[in-house]
Amino acid sequence: MSTCSTVARELDEPLSGTAATARTWLLLEQPGPWGAKALTSSHLDPALGRALEAAAKGTGVRVALIRRPGRHADCGTPTTRQVYAAHTAPGNAWLQSATVRDPRALLDLDFAALGRGAHHTFDSALDARPHAGGPLALVCTNGKRDRCCALLGRPLAAELASEVEGVWEVTHLGGHRFSPTLLVLPHGYAYGRAEAHAVKEVLHGVQEGRIPVEGCRGRSAWERPGQAAELAVRTAAREYSADALSVVRTDGAAPRWQVTVAHADGRRWRVEVAQGSALPPRPESCGTSILGSPAWMEVLTVHELSMTALAS
Repeated sequence: MSTCSTVARELDEPLSGTAATARTWLLLEQPGPWGAKALTSSHLDPALGRALEAAAKGTGVRVALIRRPGRHADCGTPTTRQVYAAHTAPGNAWLQSATVRDPRALLDLDFAALGRGAHHTFDSALDARPHAGGPLALVCTNGKRDRCCALLGRPLAAELASEVEGVWEVTHLGGHRFSPTLLVLPHGYAYGRAEAHAVKEVLHGVQEGRIPVEGCRGRSAWERPGQAAELAVRTAAREYSADALSVVRTDGAAPRWQVTVAHADGRRWRVEVAQGSALPPRPESCGTSILGSPAWMEVLTVHELSMTALAS
């Protein structure tokens, strides 16, 4: 059986610069089955789902549903639900945790503040606290969105959950053809074609403040050109500290950008990134028979700027 993920793997489609974009993630536990658009097609009140989507629009916050790995029979309305908020920007990455009885309490949040990296309303409205455990590993398993996510994601989530803490299934991370896909919080790095042994290494590295780049799609805090540029600098400079690099400027427009990446120690790089089309045409999702040529980010040059250039 050919799937979008097997075709993308056979064609060796690049992973870099393909992560979903979100400076802040808001995650709400919702057990049971999920539809293709889970916020409005699950056992969550669809009116609440629409209100959350509207509240998050344009704020830099992405709302997703999570559930614990395992079987997803309808067990009725949960009495309490886990909620997380995570901000992914370097130097201000945080992960807050709360439980709620009524998920409508999320409508009291200041979504604009969350997008900017302030969690005061999340803390006060939900009596939240900093997450006390290790990093969260979110595995996309929404088979109604794409069958690859269920076929490949659910076994991965189950295997990881049997050995490490902080593993959740999540509704949608984008890039079905890179399944199984994974998001690691609080830093917001996404991974594709994930395998259990590699994910454990990623989580171990993140626990120590290091970001493994093998299989990495990018940091969700950046737009796609910035994601590709930051990963290229990490590789070129052999810099794996989680918060060492920031994308500070992006000039240009599709199909070519000049991205400036800064190190916490003052060094800077100018990275030229071009947008290409993945050929030959292939299915971008198992849910469609239409063939497409998905855009991908190609790093053309990585140039470290001299102190003279920085001063000018």
